[in-house]
Amino acid sequence: MKLKDTGLTEAELKAKAKKYIIETYERFDFIADSAKGVYMYDEKGTPYLDFYAGIAVNSVGNCNERVVKAVQEQAGTLMQVFNYPYSVPQALLAEKVCTTIGMDKIFYQNSGTEANEAMIKMARKYGVEKYGPERYNIVTAANSFHGRTFGAMSATGQPDNACQIGFGGMTPGFTYAPYNDLEAFKAACTKNTIAIMIEPVQGEGGVNPATQEFMTGLRKFCDENDMLLLLDEVQTGWCRTGKFMSFMNYGIKPDIVSMAKALGGGMPIGAICATDEVAKAFTAGSHGTTFGGHPVCCAAALAAIEEMEDKNLADNAAKMGKYFTEKLKALPHIKEVRGQGLLVGVEFDGVKAVDIKHKCFDRKLLITAIGDSVIRMVPPLIITEEDCDKAFEIIKAAVEESVG
Repeated sequence: MKLKDTGLTEAELKAKAKKYIIETYERFDFIADSAKGVYMYDEKGTPYLDFYAGIAVNSVGNCNERVVKAVQEQAGTLMQVFNYPYSVPQALLAEKVCTTIGMDKIFYQNSGTEANEAMIKMARKYGVEKYGPERYNIVTAANSFHGRTFGAMSATGQPDNACQIGFGGMTPGFTYAPYNDLEAFKAACTKNTIAIMIEPVQGEGGVNPATQEFMTGLRKFCDENDMLLLLDEVQTGWCRTGKFMSFMNYGIKPDIVSMAKALGGGMPIGAICATDEVAKAFTAGSHGTTFGGHPVCCAAALAAIEEMEDKNLADNAAKMGKYFTEKLKALPHIKEVRGQGLLVGVEFDGVKAVDIKHKCFDRKLLITAIGDSVIRMVPPLIITEEDCDKAFEIIKAAVEESVG
């Protein structure tokens, strides 16, 4: 539905939103009226170069035709069904996901935080049932972010983050260690530790990729100590980092991996994939979902993965990521450019990231800011060098204006 179809003015629609919606977001002052490819359009038809992509969701492009067609066809056939009967989209997507990333089993959820919650629950239940009632502790990384449900936000290693403040005590059973510090992670583990849980690239933590030594070392350490390696690939998964999953860049395999965002091609879906052995921890009644594995979302996800394969979007993410990060190094006042594929972060020295974000918005480029000094970009994986050049020029102008 577009604004013109409602009979409302721009001001009237915004007034309704302000009156009835509980606000926890800093709003961009425009109406997202439509979107296509790498652009979003406001109610006047003004194009915005979308390097936000719904926070790494619209990886195959906004309103991808293949995904839209899959959604329309499935919605007219079977829109929702409880999880007792089999359904075609669920089964086909399960096979596609597991065979593509080399995992054994999948459990569907609705979002990234739910996927991480399921991953935490599966690991803890596996540990308690196999090793005893005290074997449920999980070590995660300082400065991590895993979501906003109680288990996921307790796993988040940011005690001063707004997502944890004011909610009382966190869920027990989590310990934190510095990211990319293998020896610190080893030291944080005890006889009651069942798993280590990390993001291959810390997104909300400032776009920090794991080193090869860290990832390889964690996998070896977990194997040697009968522990599980849990990877949060909610943001890094599905071609964002130059491979279908980020763990493929390191030549390792997790025991459980979570995913969401790009998986649905714009529709809400999350999931965990696990090895056969670990997946056995989930039995009848131990976990469940009403909407997880929703037929329309599964059909969209299947179409999105097929689009990623046919268009070689992992390769394009690697190629454009390299091109864009090299170009960004020419920006003034930068401290570091980092990332993996098209998960790109720029840390500035002496310039406020939020100021750059707003000045980019004024120039019709959508990006986000992390903390005081980092901007993060997660554009659709279909972008070209021309799109990167345009974004660079806008960011450069925004930085120059910020420092006056």
